[in-house]
Amino acid sequence: MHKRLVRIAAIIQKETVQILRDWRTLAMVLLLPILEMFLFAYAVSLTVDHIPTAVADMSKDTQSRAFVGALTASGYFDIEMYLGDEAQVTQAIDEERVKAGVVIPPDFAVQVERGDAQVLILLDGSDSTTVGAGYSAASAVAQTWAMELTVEKVSRMGMADSSGISLPISTSTRVLYNPDMDDMVFIMPGLMAVLLQVMAMGQAATAVVRERELGVVEQILVTPARPLELLIGKMAPNLALIVVDLLIIVLFGVFWFGVPFVGSVWLFGWLSLLFIISGLGLGLLISTVARTQKQAQQITTLFMMLCMLLTGLVYPLEPMPAVVRAVGGLIPATYFIRIARGVITKGVGLSFMWQDVLILAGYSVLVIGLSVTAFRKRLD
Repeated sequence: MHKRLVRIAAIIQKETVQILRDWRTLAMVLLLPILEMFLFAYAVSLTVDHIPTAVADMSKDTQSRAFVGALTASGYFDIEMYLGDEAQVTQAIDEERVKAGVVIPPDFAVQVERGDAQVLILLDGSDSTTVGAGYSAASAVAQTWAMELTVEKVSRMGMADSSGISLPISTSTRVLYNPDMDDMVFIMPGLMAVLLQVMAMGQAATAVVRERELGVVEQILVTPARPLELLIGKMAPNLALIVVDLLIIVLFGVFWFGVPFVGSVWLFGWLSLLFIISGLGLGLLISTVARTQKQAQQITTLFMMLCMLLTGLVYPLEPMPAVVRAVGGLIPATYFIRIARGVITKGVGLSFMWQDVLILAGYSVLVIGLSVTAFRKRLD
């Protein structure tokens, strides 16, 4: 047993020295999470507002100006220009000077009094995100404004005092866990899962493929080290490196971006370790398929694209087709994203997410078992 530990320690020392010597790769692995978090925090916004808008006000009365004012006050529309008619607004959207247009017909005030006023909202359909946000915002503004006009009209008719008029239904909304609706509170746990997954895979796959490509594996195999000892010795430094990445992401998320960490740190740490091990196992599987470092990097890049799209990082899984959800279910990050958001954002315990933890544990055992078997066969 002592000799086995000595051999494993020697391999760990060799791998650690090799990682430290390749300072470019080390710097990329350590700085990539910080760069990604800054990009998502300051360059990528999941909330679409301040849409550049052109207005064709052919009525030019008090009511039309009030409606345009309501659109501007919502914060979703920025009036960039006033044009003459619908054709000019459409041309402005075609030329990408604006993303939305508002066409108010003549005699708008008269139509409002009759209760049959209509306003045309034009949206740039080539940008689906803008269309969704603009449609929802315009509908909400129009409904709110219409209700205010209805109350005002009833009050003028003398049916009731304006202060006593109330709508039959009123709603109050309370946002749990993220009351400020900060995108980083939503993004940080998921982004952390994807980055840890991809970096663990890439490091494990590259470490094995690089030595096979250089012919070093054959030299190591003539030593007393057994294949399992070689595997443990090569994975341990990468495990430590990914754990450092985990600490960097969590510390930057909490102390720089102000993401609250509500749950148990120890529970999150142990579950993160389990998740990282599953990523290292996937990297070993990749190393049995890839023959060069370039192939390993290409497979890792493809896997990263699947992680970004199919794990629930940005796009919810529920509307996806069953086949697509099944593919996402083969990726460990799908389960760890829910775990990370549950612990960090909601502060829930193991009793609320035991199913995801059980699936992730089974996945890790299965992947590590297949990886060890394939790694041994590849060495033989």
